[in-house]
Amino acid sequence: MTHTDSPAISKLLEIRESIDNIDAALIHMLAERFRCTQKIGLLKAEHNLPPADPEREAHQVARLRQLALDAKLDPEFAEKFFGFIVREVIRHHEALPR
Repeated sequence: MTHTDSPAISKLLEIRESIDNIDAALIHMLAERFRCTQKIGLLKAEHNLPPADPEREAHQVARLRQLALDAKLDPEFAEKFFGFIVREVIRHHEALPR
């Protein structure tokens, strides 16, 4: 039996395939999220609303931290991930003509 024929390697490849599928789903979900936030950005620009909404962001952080806890995911990681996304969204909103 060669190293590449081992049950461990087969299992590793199977798990990696699952990870690849999850990564693809994440990318598609992020793209959809950014399509939605683009609509919000355009609406905010049209009505001269500020690009950031700290109250909404704080509410979302609390909500996502709880979701992370329920999913047995580190809430600190979830908050950092959300923060990264929000910063990118705000950057896009700030770039829109007002």
